[in-house]
Amino acid sequence: MEISTALWSFALVVGLLTLTPGLDTALILRTAALGERRRAWGVVLGIQTGTLIWGTLSSLGVSALLTASRLAYETLRWAGVVYLLWMGWQMLRRSGDAAPEADGLPASGGLLAGWRRGALTNLLNPKVGVFYVAVLPQFIPAGAPHLATGVLLTCVHVVEGLLWSAVLVGFARTVRGWLQRPTARRMLDRVTGAVIVGFGLKLAVSD
Repeated sequence: MEISTALWSFALVVGLLTLTPGLDTALILRTAALGERRRAWGVVLGIQTGTLIWGTLSSLGVSALLTASRLAYETLRWAGVVYLLWMGWQMLRRSGDAAPEADGLPASGGLLAGWRRGALTNLLNPKVGVFYVAVLPQFIPAGAPHLATGVLLTCVHVVEGLLWSAVLVGFARTVRGWLQRPTARRMLDRVTGAVIVGFGLKLAVSD
């Protein structure tokens, strides 16, 4: 497999993954819909930072520990479960609050607070690491430098994630006038909180 073929093939696989609605989509849409554009882009950059770290660790062989060590996987999995349940509960508990702190983040946090949330959400999900361990090596051509090629492929995923996130942020901003109404905001918080709690429970019962 040539490097150009590997890039296009990997772009197709992770492109389909990127377009699949999930936790990242819910976080980005909610944050952008509430008019918090800087925080929304912070979430986006945090998620992509996590993706880049997972891809780099996989290229180095470090994240293979998740598949080789049950203890390492379970520790990270339960840390992710606790974090997701806490974040979802914060949104559900404060869904009746119209203040900017309704998502559990300080109003002054902006880009950095969003980045922290996005990065933690991504890095505390062991399934992202397992995905890279299982998929990434298959697209690295024989004889190609493993680390450099792996990081290059991961960057393809990051670029696609940024482009799709720009679409999500743009869409959310077109309907933010309606979503910033108190009743709509409460509904958005409850739906997003329930989705995040659902992902946390799914991660808890998964093997």
